[in-house]
Amino acid sequence: MSPIKDLTLTYEALNKLGVFTNGDTVTGLVTFVLSKETKFKSLVVKITGEGSVRWTHGVGDDRRTYRNHRIYIKVKEYLIQKDAKDNELSQGDHRFKFSLKFPQEDLPSSFKGLHGKIVYTLEAKLSRKWHLASREVKELTFAPMSLLQPGQVMGALAGSVSKDVGVFSKGEVQMSATIDRKVCSPGGTVSISAKINNSSSKEVRAKFSLEQRTVYHARATRKVVGYSLCKMDGDKIRPNSEGTASCQLKIPEDIVHTLHNCEMISVTYTIKVYVDISFSIDPEVLFPVVIVPSNFLTHQPHGDFGPYPAGAVGAPRFSDFPAPAFPVGPYPVPSGSGAYGYPAPGPSQHANIASGYNNPFPPQSAPYGFSSAAYPPSSMQYQAPTAPTVLHHGEEPPSYMSVFPPQQ
Repeated sequence: MSPIKDLTLTYEALNKLGVFTNGDTVTGLVTFVLSKETKFKSLVVKITGEGSVRWTHGVGDDRRTYRNHRIYIKVKEYLIQKDAKDNELSQGDHRFKFSLKFPQEDLPSSFKGLHGKIVYTLEAKLSRKWHLASREVKELTFAPMSLLQPGQVMGALAGSVSKDVGVFSKGEVQMSATIDRKVCSPGGTVSISAKINNSSSKEVRAKFSLEQRTVYHARATRKVVGYSLCKMDGDKIRPNSEGTASCQLKIPEDIVHTLHNCEMISVTYTIKVYVDISFSIDPEVLFPVVIVPSNFLTHQPHGDFGPYPAGAVGAPRFSDFPAPAFPVGPYPVPSGSGAYGYPAPGPSQHANIASGYNNPFPPQSAPYGFSSAAYPPSSMQYQAPTAPTVLHHGEEPPSYMSVFPPQQ
């Protein structure tokens, strides 16, 4: 019978979400009880971060399995030195403090999906000669600070689209849409507004959805999985009339964070605003958004995140990190038609991604022939962006690194 009883591993959370980031220190205790005097080989505590993907394709003789695996970090501290001469412990309770630090390098976010995962674990391993080691493992949640790049502009996004209805009806449908933020957190809310000029003979309806796109990579092959995480409908717009549809889109509580810096797995999000037209391809505007921990959004230069002190060991808190000068900017739109199971935009559709929510259009004219009453002058000053990103149909979106260049 093993003399080791009640082996426990505890660590101190640095914030209410229990999320760690670059340079954070994990401090805690390893405790156990010995029923008799025992000699040990070692006691080590380590943080390991590793990722893996796996999926199969085909049937029968054509069935292939694709795999990839990588270890990102392995940081360890010996609390009982390996094979030291004084490794004999007395009967009774024993407590060992530890302190392990995440490196400053840009590690990928924690993730668990259908065909892969990225997992960070904290493990205590107590070893004796000629015996199986006793282990205790805790899973850690990690999110890199690169999700919020300094120098990026946080604010609203605006886009517009127009489309001829088609063979079974006459006229055109025009829509201009806005969202109030491009950086979101689990459980948060995004305000969406769509102004529609329905010059057709059909009744139409604005609809809103949050789309997730996950791409797994292995052996120069990729597997794409898309989901519509939530959907909402606006009011109907009668033929030959104008109207505004708006909604408060709630981000799911259990949503995973954006994953942008991993060669095996990427996770991107898009808010899709579209006009549902029967017997026609729906015109749509896609807004790329970034999902980050709520701590990143509420971060203040000299503030704390709540009743979670760093402890006597001196571990840094999220508040020890300088606040970004500006939050995140535009995030790349996933390329290719049919990424989420819906058709690509028609030739006349385009998305004009620009900062500024108050008045995304030039003040001298209403967009797409809308009446001026639909766009009253804003009481707030608006400075149009000097070079807004315009994505046209068939044009490849920019890479993540070109939109979010590394900070020197």
